[in-house]
Amino acid sequence: MDDRPFVPGEFDPPTGLVTPDFVLEPLGPQHNQRDYAAWTSSMDHILATPGIVEPGDEDPWPHPMTLEENLGDLTGHAEDFAARRGFTYTVLDPIDDDVIGCLYIYPSKDAEHDVRVTSWVTADRAVLDPPLWRAVSDWLAADWPFANPDYAPRGLRS
Repeated sequence: MDDRPFVPGEFDPPTGLVTPDFVLEPLGPQHNQRDYAAWTSSMDHILATPGIVEPGDEDPWPHPMTLEENLGDLTGHAEDFAARRGFTYTVLDPIDDDVIGCLYIYPSKDAEHDVRVTSWVTADRAVLDPPLWRAVSDWLAADWPFANPDYAPRGLRS
């Protein structure tokens, strides 16, 4: 197993990204109700999103959970962010602050990539999936210390 840190010690992880279509901010327990409502309303759509299900994954997320179990997941993601083990951002509507998706930036499990990135949006915001992918891809290239991300491409329709 690789003992190198996920990101360099001098790297200051971004606290968010603002675009006209969405806002990214670190995911935490404060998002629990809105996050739970978002993903539970779109489970089939999320499972069909490129990159969400890894080959061989016998119990892919999302799967049914309670609101309390979701809170535990969000707490774990916030702890990972604080410890610099991984970085999870909630995707918010810039107008009403509603949770409309999520972005995960975690170490890759393969030797070919230095980071595995996944994201999803709710079924009713599916049109935002390609713009989210593009904005995050550009953000990773400009502001993050990764050379070879694994982030499943999207059909980039306008």
